[in-house]
Amino acid sequence: MELWYTENHTPNVRFSIKVEKQLVSVESQFQRIDVFESYEFGKILVIDGYLMLTEKDEFIYHEMLTHVPMAVNPDIKNVLVIGAGDGGTIRELTRYQSIEKIDMAEIDKLVVDVCREYIPQTASKLDDPRVNIYYEDGLKFVRGKQDEYDLIIVDSTDPFGPGEDLFTKEFYGNCYKALKEGGILVNQHESPYYPHNAMAMQKAHKRIKSIFPVSMIYQAHIPTYPSGHWLFGFASKGLDPILDLKEERWNSLGIKTRYYNTQLHRGCFALPNYVKELLENA
Repeated sequence: MELWYTENHTPNVRFSIKVEKQLVSVESQFQRIDVFESYEFGKILVIDGYLMLTEKDEFIYHEMLTHVPMAVNPDIKNVLVIGAGDGGTIRELTRYQSIEKIDMAEIDKLVVDVCREYIPQTASKLDDPRVNIYYEDGLKFVRGKQDEYDLIIVDSTDPFGPGEDLFTKEFYGNCYKALKEGGILVNQHESPYYPHNAMAMQKAHKRIKSIFPVSMIYQAHIPTYPSGHWLFGFASKGLDPILDLKEERWNSLGIKTRYYNTQLHRGCFALPNYVKELLENA
């Protein structure tokens, strides 16, 4: 008997990965968390039936979330990460010796516990002394902060269930207040390809653009995410992700990456026409 994990990308499109076995299935007060061992993609983290990451391609997502803002401002010292219970974003951030503090607001402790046990590839740096984990709602956590962070990374689930509040205008406004002068906000921005995802992307972009003076979109290819075409948002109080790229300085750090590089950094902000049209009509 064959065992397959299948995700519905639309009512007419399904994406399947053959799995060897299910490693764990638990229900928290917020969501259901599953981990599978697959043949092609290694361990797979699934939340409420939706694929969050695979060991084989998670490096693409996590590198693009972290190294893009860090190459624009290598002097970032205080970071807030919202969500990111799997630890992959934290792992990438801890590679910068210059970062002094990483606060992480994750609503569901069970996600962290499961990833620590079953996916150490991403959760390996959660015990770094600079990391402070707060098990609380990201919207409420950021609400009380002002002029505190150089960078906020929103590594959230999709805009429904526990992640829904992290796509609201109130949340983005609170992020703006929590950032210092010149601060950067980066968020996962959904896929532009299927209509349901594209609508969520448009809403998020419209809200962020109404608050931040700089608001741009960049992209990456992530094989196991819906359509493989994934977007990220870069917003700031003044820094331009292309004009202010510190290319030589970032390269001098010697951080070994598998996806990100500074040439790709420039190119990833060049968007297909259909995405440009979606953004213009947001």
